[in-house]
Amino acid sequence: MSAAVRFEPPATGETVLVVPGMHCAGCMAKVERGLAALPGVRAARVNLTARQVAVSHDPALAPPVLIEALARIGFPAQPRSPELAPPPSAARPLLAPLGVAAFAAMNVMLLSVSIWSGAEGPTRELFHWLSALIGVPAILYAGRVFFVSAWSALRRGRTNMDVPISIGVSLATGLSLYETATGGADAWFDGTLMLLLFLLAGRTLDAAMRDRARAGVDALLRQAAPGALVLGKDGTLAWVAASDLLPGMIMRVAAGERLAADGEIVTGQSRFDNALLTGESIPVAGGPGAAVHAGTLNLDAPVDVRIAAAGQGTTLAEIARLMGAAGQARSRYVRIADRASRLYAPAVHTLAALSFAWWMIQGAGLHQSLVIAIAVLIITCPCALGLAVPVAQVVACGALMRQGVMVKDGSALERLESVDRALLDKTGTLTGGRPVPDPASLAALDPAAAQVALALASHSRHPLSRALIEALTQRGVSAAILDDVVEEAGNGVRGQWQGRAVALRRPEAGTGMATVLDMAGEPARLIGFADRLRPDTPEALAELAALGIGSSILSGDNPAAVREVAAIVRLEARAAASPVDKLAAIRALQDQGHRVLMVGDGLNDGPALAAADASMAPGTASDVGRQAADFVFLGEAFTAVPRTVRAARRTMRVVRQNFVLAIGYNVLAVPLAMAGLVTPLIAAAAMSLSSLIVIANSLRLTGAAK
Repeated sequence: MSAAVRFEPPATGETVLVVPGMHCAGCMAKVERGLAALPGVRAARVNLTARQVAVSHDPALAPPVLIEALARIGFPAQPRSPELAPPPSAARPLLAPLGVAAFAAMNVMLLSVSIWSGAEGPTRELFHWLSALIGVPAILYAGRVFFVSAWSALRRGRTNMDVPISIGVSLATGLSLYETATGGADAWFDGTLMLLLFLLAGRTLDAAMRDRARAGVDALLRQAAPGALVLGKDGTLAWVAASDLLPGMIMRVAAGERLAADGEIVTGQSRFDNALLTGESIPVAGGPGAAVHAGTLNLDAPVDVRIAAAGQGTTLAEIARLMGAAGQARSRYVRIADRASRLYAPAVHTLAALSFAWWMIQGAGLHQSLVIAIAVLIITCPCALGLAVPVAQVVACGALMRQGVMVKDGSALERLESVDRALLDKTGTLTGGRPVPDPASLAALDPAAAQVALALASHSRHPLSRALIEALTQRGVSAAILDDVVEEAGNGVRGQWQGRAVALRRPEAGTGMATVLDMAGEPARLIGFADRLRPDTPEALAELAALGIGSSILSGDNPAAVREVAAIVRLEARAAASPVDKLAAIRALQDQGHRVLMVGDGLNDGPALAAADASMAPGTASDVGRQAADFVFLGEAFTAVPRTVRAARRTMRVVRQNFVLAIGYNVLAVPLAMAGLVTPLIAAAAMSLSSLIVIANSLRLTGAAK
């Protein structure tokens, strides 16, 4: 039996809370600090992608106390267990406000054209009132995203990035209404709506990326069977849901079924597909006394299994916990835009207050001083700064998608840029992940034998049979006509051909993948199988080396198979690595200061993919592997890996340029606003122009993946 690790159930005092109000690094810090200050809390780890916080605490500390503590600092929360549905989308609630802001901004801008063209008197007043009728409801609806967040912070004596935004929007709207009601010359509904539009666009793009980044823990847990037939003491069989299985029960697992719990075989002999847990492509035989695990597939014959661990105590559940913990650790990566969040609000408030006070002292009057303060609040809006990362990511993601690479988490481009080590799984990653018949063995078959082999294989769904069918069909072989064909579970397929007994069976001995063709009166023919390297693997590894990334193999497959591949590609290799071993290897490299890229395809790679600084999986990977990875390459070409690294480095160069542009805009614009040379409308237009410049610069990434 291949090595699989036995895990103990998790300790008590672990609570996962859903905190939908988190949206930036400042929120993360406040949540973690607020919980860490509670007596009895050992650690709090925020997963911003999933809007969750995992709290390790004393068993006596009840979840309601944690929820109350979060509510006191302005973050409503609710408990979440693995049985609940995944967290709701972070981007979906923003779509309606974004649409309203866009629609209202376009209509108010059309009305403003007449005012800018010199409309006077009643005509100007009419257009101002029409703008107010459209703009005020739209501002109240689209701006509630920021108003609710700002009020939640202020009433608890705190501040965040939404506070100055809300103050600027409220003052601009209020002053515009005053100007409209008193017949003033200026109103700034158009600039206010444009401000909200760009803010919501940036936040929606960022939230959409976070939605795509969610880990596949729930998909992982679904790999186990939903239940099992349990053998009672009186010999009766009853279906029991997986959540109700208990240690000591005897479950009967038929051929072709997955196991619902960990245990030990009591009766029966079969082979098991452990690829989900170990990555090993060769089925493993097991008989009485052998340990088997939830999620593995029983291939050949029915077995009775005495349950040793069920539910959250299984190996599969522990891998899910490892993935969750790794994802929380990775979510601590703070983006450059978020790092400025703590400084932004107080800096903007200070500048606006100083501007207001200075102009009041200079005798400009309340109205003029307030207009200048509003212009400062608007012109310092972090739209360009907020768009610098997500827009570049979206453009780069589209470019990679056109080249067959799906980006699941835009922030992974930032992490991928700095990787200097790559750990590569073997089966399904460096290799194609499926058995391929040895061409020499097929060439040695005479036409009649090839036709018989194809006919026998067509009566079986075994992976080797399917591979043999594909290879022989490509060679133009047609199937012979057989009689009395019977498939014997665990042994092969037998039948009659022209009155002679023929069979496609498993070898008597040997550890490699192979099948034997028997034809009465002729010597047995051994057909070997191998998992072949992807054709461009050596080229891809050379490109990674040229990029300064050292590579090595980290596989759960058997040592012999790993050594063979390692010798071909000339890489250091480690075989028979369990999910915990892979996780430990990544942690060790990270502790040495390396930035690690993990490329793998199996369930056993899930925790490693989640823990690495960046991760990739082929499109043929398991559901769990695809969901845990940051990138999925959809074709057969392994050169997608270095291509993605190059695209990430180009993307981050553009992101840095975007930050220079955004910061340079503020350095030039803020003094003009404080000097009273900029109206709120011009401030909104300047803010929009800076955002458009950032977007235009990001569009240069359309060819980043070539």
